[in-house]
Amino acid sequence: MKGRGDNSHYYLKIQSMTKKYSNTTKLVRGSIFAAIAAILQSAGVLVGFGYALSIFATLPILLSTRMSLRIGVMSYFLTILLLSFLQPSELLIFPFTTGLLGVSLGTAFQWWRNWMLITLFGGLALTMGILFLLYVLQFPILGPTVPPTFNIWTAFIILIFSLLYSWIWIGLSQKVSRLLYWSRYKKD
Repeated sequence: MKGRGDNSHYYLKIQSMTKKYSNTTKLVRGSIFAAIAAILQSAGVLVGFGYALSIFATLPILLSTRMSLRIGVMSYFLTILLLSFLQPSELLIFPFTTGLLGVSLGTAFQWWRNWMLITLFGGLALTMGILFLLYVLQFPILGPTVPPTFNIWTAFIILIFSLLYSWIWIGLSQKVSRLLYWSRYKKD
């Protein structure tokens, strides 16, 4: 993760870029991101390749939250609303996994510049979401092999996976944000 901890010049560019957007532009982009997230999350009904597509529902929520915390939260709830029409079976999965990770990572990017803190925040949020689904709602998100009673080792493995997954999303979002920044920068 070279340069993620102290690359404040890059973060300032992203923040100054998004501050140039009018509220209307942010609202429209956030709505488009929500629609994309809902479509990607709905792709989970296509067995196999659809599952691979549905994990990318995190990215639009993360990008909208990086643009503005208010717009990111709006995109998150709008995606949930759209999923209630498009794919109601995803209504438990999105809010506690892919959507929660997108909002938490985007929020962490707003608060901190250190990639370790961002990874930890996103990983803990995803772990809490998965554990809530597994042990409070008794929803078998990890399949029938995970018992419905709390197990510390299962929770630890979920935490390690969530931290790794969060770290991967940080890298991916950095690349996409740079791509979006440079395309915007070249237009101005």
